[in-house]
Amino acid sequence: MRRHSPGAIRISTNLVTVPVSVTDAVGSPVANLDKEDFLIKEDGRTERILTMIEAGQSPLQLTLILDLTESVESDFEFERTAASQFLEKVWKPGDSVSIITIGKQPRLHIEGSLSLDEVLRVLSLLEPTEHATAFFDTIATAAGFLSQSTAPSTRQAAVVFSDGEDNISNYGFSDALDAMRRSNTVVYAINPSGPSIRLNEISQQGQEWLVSLTGKTGGAAFVLTRNLDLEGIYHKIAVELRAQYLLSYYSSNSSTDGSFRNILVSIPRKPDLQIRARQGYYAVLESSEPRN
Repeated sequence: MRRHSPGAIRISTNLVTVPVSVTDAVGSPVANLDKEDFLIKEDGRTERILTMIEAGQSPLQLTLILDLTESVESDFEFERTAASQFLEKVWKPGDSVSIITIGKQPRLHIEGSLSLDEVLRVLSLLEPTEHATAFFDTIATAAGFLSQSTAPSTRQAAVVFSDGEDNISNYGFSDALDAMRRSNTVVYAINPSGPSIRLNEISQQGQEWLVSLTGKTGGAAFVLTRNLDLEGIYHKIAVELRAQYLLSYYSSNSSTDGSFRNILVSIPRKPDLQIRARQGYYAVLESSEPRN
């Protein structure tokens, strides 16, 4: 079967934007940092930071990716409730929300809504299916949607409610990861499966994929249990999103050869602060296919 491109970033300059979350040792957001506090290295070279938008001052486009398939069917109500509670905790006026579901094929249910009530209504209408799970295809499709719909000054994050398992996709994990990296999106994952992820290799592999996907895009993966403090997870993600600075710089490497550039962000004068940021980006000018 022929693979279709999930989309890629299009750039007209070598301007790079980097969302960076900064928290202290107890997980509280750190405000009032200046761009001079940050150090960015691209492939080991120090880059001059051009602009910085302070934490929480840039718009947030949030995409929820929910698994409707048989692999999480028994946990679906819990997953939907968790997604609704998460939105009620995280959403702020001015934020836009989209919902994409994982099934036999990816499906966009609502795009860029500014209404929390509208998004919660759409969530309430979702129903589980007995379909196979095209997890990688959905991640790649969501990345293409994000690449094409967000302005450079807008922070974007995706929260995936899934066990990370896949049994039907045309894409592989590396394709999905590459596509999401191209979209400049921070990904968080919430696995509703709880302790059962340790019961078999498929579940363990799914969680490993979630950990890799989130870690390499600057986010984090969590495993839910019904006894776990959901408020604590929601609060952690909300804090990180609200503690995001948006840094931009012109890369000293002007080539747009499609290669992956590694990014390392630090705050040298305050080494005790915790930093979460994307690990790199693809230097591309025109659309680029994921690896086969």
